[in-house]
Amino acid sequence: MKFIPLSVPNLKGNELKYITDAVETEWVSTGGSYINRFEEDISRYIKVDNAVACQSGTSAIHLALMLSNIGKNDEVIVPTLTFIAAVNPVRYVGAEPIFMDCDDSLNMDLEKLEEFCENECIFENNILINKKSNKIIKAIIVVHIFGNIVDMEKLINIANKYNLKVIEDATEALGSYIKEGTYKGKFAGTIGDFGAYSFNGNKIITTGGGGMLVSSDNKLLIKAKYLSTQAKDDELYYTHNEIGYNYRMTNLQASVGIAQLEKLEEFIGIKSKNYNLYKTLLDCDDYFILDFNKDTRPNYWFYSLFLKNIRLNKDVLIKRLSEKNIQTRPIWGLIHEQRPYKNNQAYKIEKAKYYSQRVINVPCSSNLKEEEVLYVSEVIKSILKEMK
Repeated sequence: MKFIPLSVPNLKGNELKYITDAVETEWVSTGGSYINRFEEDISRYIKVDNAVACQSGTSAIHLALMLSNIGKNDEVIVPTLTFIAAVNPVRYVGAEPIFMDCDDSLNMDLEKLEEFCENECIFENNILINKKSNKIIKAIIVVHIFGNIVDMEKLINIANKYNLKVIEDATEALGSYIKEGTYKGKFAGTIGDFGAYSFNGNKIITTGGGGMLVSSDNKLLIKAKYLSTQAKDDELYYTHNEIGYNYRMTNLQASVGIAQLEKLEEFIGIKSKNYNLYKTLLDCDDYFILDFNKDTRPNYWFYSLFLKNIRLNKDVLIKRLSEKNIQTRPIWGLIHEQRPYKNNQAYKIEKAKYYSQRVINVPCSSNLKEEEVLYVSEVIKSILKEMK
């Protein structure tokens, strides 16, 4: 069997057509009609008024933190089980993260979040103060892990109770939406104060690199665009009244993004079909594919194989699969254990450690064929049978 990658782009739409047009018209940098069009197309798809195209999902989170007035001596609650790019921007603005555990969905444990706010903090004058550091906690960055939407109704209730901004890291969750409850019909990234998306090469749609920022406050999005384009107050005479950033997406990237977005629902359909096939094939007492949260339509970005039997070693499985030309990966190293964050506060981290030792992600590209899913599943079952 040929090499089966974990997650690679599916570029079989109008990408070449649009990118050729961008090159031929010589609009290849941070100006050009495709950028505005991509912003409009994304806004229409996720049902928001406006969006700001960025260089990356990381830059979108950075802008969201700045526009939330978070800076030195402030704190932000973040998950430890996520990619580090969700947390690093907290340090960019001079603030410090507080790490929260995950629950069985791999998303932030909202029970512990509420417990932390109630027992480890003082809430007075509409300000949440951390008893341990005596610093003000101003926001929560919540990540929809692998396209699995957090219980946003509960999260928003907690945030409102303690006057916290909510920044949704929806970099893995473009296309996921809620089917029931208060936020029925709402897409991941559109419920909090800000939402950030990523179009990195392994995401469900890609621009090679790039991201998008959305917000319920249009004035803040105007400011985000201003900051992302070097804070130009006079473009002719280069007057800058604030520190800006080179965070604007290029026209070439946006042209690819438009073509990718045209295929997004098709990609989700393929990924849903493959996910359910994996679920059928890899389901027993010793291991199984983790579920997505009920009452949502996930985008099925990544599939998580949970090794319940303690005798099944994830590192051995990853190595053995690699020898069979099948690429898999473990969950990220927990962020509170990384060198830059070892001295930061981490609240009752338990399940994140448990799942980080027992979950691997299996191939899930939107161009993955049924026979490849069958092959990967058979190899996994064969290896795990030998381990028992």
